[in-house]
Amino acid sequence: MAHQKYIAIGDIHGCYQSLEALLKKLEPFADRQFIFIGDYIDRGPDSKKVVERLMEFQQQADCVFLRGNHEQMLLDAFNDGEFKLWISNGGKATLKSYGIDRFGRLPDAHFDFYDQTKFYYETNEYFFVHAGLSAAKTIKESLQDEEEIEAFLWERSHLNAFETPWEKKVVFGHTPRPQPIRKNGMIGIDTGCVFKRMGYGKLTAVKLPEEEF
Repeated sequence: MAHQKYIAIGDIHGCYQSLEALLKKLEPFADRQFIFIGDYIDRGPDSKKVVERLMEFQQQADCVFLRGNHEQMLLDAFNDGEFKLWISNGGKATLKSYGIDRFGRLPDAHFDFYDQTKFYYETNEYFFVHAGLSAAKTIKESLQDEEEIEAFLWERSHLNAFETPWEKKVVFGHTPRPQPIRKNGMIGIDTGCVFKRMGYGKLTAVKLPEEEF
């Protein structure tokens, strides 16, 4: 049965208290599917607790967990030994939250959580993705290109596009802004939860189709 009501939640980045406060604000959960947009970890102090909470929340609500570029960097570090990029992008805080160094081991359930995240999630009305997708191609065209799909974790070109050929509204995170982005068939919900500079520091959710933030 197709879901018609959604809540998408932006980049959490180890901010457990913000996640807990937001989930409380969003109760009750029964009539919604929750799409978490990725970047659960890094930079903030409580990545391990965030993931534990998300796995627990999955028992209460219908959840989809997308992969962010930070989850990809963690997987690349532990699978391929590519620790330098991850550590320089906030991975050190994640290791600290687990009480391990780069030679340690993540709990199996947590590693499975990261490994099972999705590159995108598509419904009849929306396309959910971590960072974005090419503003020069339709969604269908992007999905036919493996390199384009990998770029869903990093893409930012759409932010400066006057218009796009996308077939449906795209909901994304990745690029922090003081306020959510609403334009040209796109909704951006990374409001820089982990950043303390002026105007940022909020964890944002959007209710769909209402577009209530």
